[in-house]
Amino acid sequence: MTEVSPNAQNSDNVANDMAQELLVKLRQKQGNWVEWGVAIAYLQKANYNPQEIFEATGFEPIQQNQLIVGSQVYSSLEKFGASEDTRAYYGMRASDILYELRLLAQEDRAAAADLIFLHKLDVDEVRDIAKAIKDFSRFSSPPEGFTAHPGDAVAYQVWKLARQNSDLQQRSRLIAKGLRFAHSPAARKQIEQLLIDFTNIASKPAPILPFFRLESDEDLPRLVPVVGELPLSPQDLKAVPIITETGPFRIVKFTGEQAWVSLPGWYVLRSAEDPVVIIASSDIFPNPTHIKIEPVLVVIDRAQREWDASSYFAVDNAGEIDFQWFETAPENPLLGKVIVILRPKKVLDEEFTKDAWQIDE
Repeated sequence: MTEVSPNAQNSDNVANDMAQELLVKLRQKQGNWVEWGVAIAYLQKANYNPQEIFEATGFEPIQQNQLIVGSQVYSSLEKFGASEDTRAYYGMRASDILYELRLLAQEDRAAAADLIFLHKLDVDEVRDIAKAIKDFSRFSSPPEGFTAHPGDAVAYQVWKLARQNSDLQQRSRLIAKGLRFAHSPAARKQIEQLLIDFTNIASKPAPILPFFRLESDEDLPRLVPVVGELPLSPQDLKAVPIITETGPFRIVKFTGEQAWVSLPGWYVLRSAEDPVVIIASSDIFPNPTHIKIEPVLVVIDRAQREWDASSYFAVDNAGEIDFQWFETAPENPLLGKVIVILRPKKVLDEEFTKDAWQIDE
């Protein structure tokens, strides 16, 4: 049994005490929303999942995300010199406003927040402003007649939209908006020019975005760590860390050297608690039908170590991993249950596939 050092134990106790203290503060809504966002981020890093935090504090997962991101944006305001009035205002309210600035570069967030505070914009207006600033930031240098100020970025977007709009009423609204946000005299002049220049410049429609949706569970593969190729020792099997999949796309984060393989989202794989893969040859298993000998991927669930007579198991055979079936419960400990043996996809004969007419027939 591995002993836990007193220092490590004390550290765990301190971390747990800190987490409990933060949960109480969140439940009682102590402090401001920026502090709540920092506290929730700490708890999530301490392996509290959003549902657990919700049950303990009443902050719903979607609200947790808004607070975390909003607090990160707020720290950008402090770092990059937003005005004191802006910081004071958004430090007490409107996390949803700052959340909309998340896609901007950190150095752009402070100036954008000052602009938004100056004009007292609501969240829908801020969403458009943030998009205009983001699009404007892609220019290597500001377009002629505009500066890098966020007000000019909004004015440029409005100027461009107005030139493409032939409806005089809508065009007038856009010009008024452009004059409202234009920061530099040059930008204001560009907007004013639209009052006498009614040239209409047609815009090209944007291409359709290539959206796809995963329709079935099997469309979403399971990413499984590869232990290696036989021969392997039991220590090799134990050394592979347990992985955690997060989010709707089952994203896996890891550090260090590790090989991975993507497997179909079959139920047996999705329901496995701790699957790992070993590369082997098909002839290590009983082969009564004399089928082709080929490489296979043997998927083992290390969490399933209870014997049953209907399964094969990974075992320690004189210091090497072996796969065996046991008619009765074995005396030696089991390393994991074999849940899938995957053969490679069949490929037609290469010479045969060179002739397209043969495939057609």
